[in-house]
Amino acid sequence: MPEEPDDLSDERSLYQEFLAEREEILKHKWIQSEEAGNDIGFEAALVDWTVNHRAEWKKER
Repeated sequence: MPEEPDDLSDERSLYQEFLAEREEILKHKWIQSEEAGNDIGFEAALVDWTVNHRAEWKKER
């Protein structure tokens, strides 16, 4: 059964949200790595950004 157009639109919207969030995490990783003087890694950046910045970022979107 083909997907309904609204379902496809919802999936695109969810994917766009994922991409935007990933971009923020990568920016955070870069900033934190620069401050640390070495690459902190994606996982550390993800955890730190999620705990300390995600809620505010979601509110502002």
